[in-house]
Parts: sequence; structure tokens; C-alpha cells
Amino acid sequence: MDILGFALAVLLIELTPGPNMAWLSGLAATEGKAAGLAAVAGVALGLLINGLLAALGLAALLQVAPQLWSALQWTGAAMMIVLAIETWRGAGNGRLARPVSSTVRRAFLTGALINLLNPKAYVFFVAVAPRFMGGATLSLSNAVLLAVVSASIATVIHLVLVITGARAQVWLADPQRMQVARRGFALVMLAVAASFLLADVGA
Repeated sequence: MDILGFALAVLLIELTPGPNMAWLSGLAATEGKAAGLAAVAGVALGLLINGLLAALGLAALLQVAPQLWSALQWTGAAMMIVLAIETWRGAGNGRLARPVSSTVRRAFLTGALINLLNPKAYVFFVAVAPRFMGGATLSLSNAVLLAVVSASIATVIHLVLVITGARAQVWLADPQRMQVARRGFALVMLAVAASFLLADVGA
């Protein structure tokens, strides 16, 4: 198994702008570093579970069951749309009144769900992983190893995004700037929702 080659492929994919990158940056800027770090942990958990479910056959099932693919797409998109509407409505009130613990818990769960409800995250293990396995099948042990490698690389990149995004909080201390930032973040979440719906099972 070519772990180094797989790691490089994951790195290149993670450096390409996508739903996680946009959402984590916006979250850290508007909700703070604690929420951003919790979201990173949630994303990592989602990626690890993706690898396990792919090994158990879910990725292959998604490719032959368009109904299941569509169900994941629409559920993920609906979740992001609801969050976007809530963020837009709360933008006029400055910082949301939710306790820090509630915000952190919400960020963690959302991070996990974004990846668990993204069908392309599962197909990744079917489309990319076999190229680096030397003809071996995607067994549970192989999937765990690849999922750990993938989640570790993604987590490092996501941590950089969150730390960078959180620095914007000082600039966003002004209520008007925060309002603009929150509404911009709401639009980012709508873009994430669109990315779910535009995902192609053949990609």
C-alpha cells in the first residue's frame, strides 16, 4: 500500500477550496476559536466514520442506489439551509446569545454531520483509495488506516484555517462588521448546501 502517495493525494484535495474549508473559516471568524476547534474535531470524527462505512460497503452502495445518494444530498443541504437562515436572522442582533458550551457543542455536531451527510466523502474511498492499494481490497483494517491518514492531514489544514479565521474576531468587534460577516457566513452555508445538491455520483 502506497501510504505516502495516498497522503499526498489527500493533501492536494484538502488544499482545494471546498465545503469544510469555507465553513470552518467563517465559523471561526464569527463564533470564535473555541467553536472552530470543536468543528474541526467534529469534521475529523466524520472523516473517520466515513472510512469505516466505506469499508463496510456504503460507498459502493451509494454508487448503485441513487435514492440513497439523493437522500444524503437533500438531508445535508436542508441542514445547511436551516443553519444559514438562522444565522442570517440572528445577524442583526450582533453576537448570538447562545452560551459558549452550546455553541461549541453545536459546532462539533455540525462538523460531523457535514461530512456524514456528504455522499462524495464516502465515494472518495472508492475512487481514490484503490489507486494506492496495489490491488488489495478495501478491508476494514485498510480503511481505518487510510481514514486516520486522511483525517490527520485534514485536521492540520483545518486547524490552520480556524486559527487564521479566529484572528478576524478583533476586527469584527464592531457590530456593523459582525452583521455583515454573519450574513456573509450565511451565504457561505447556502453555498455548502448547493455543493451537496450538485454532487455527482459519478464524480
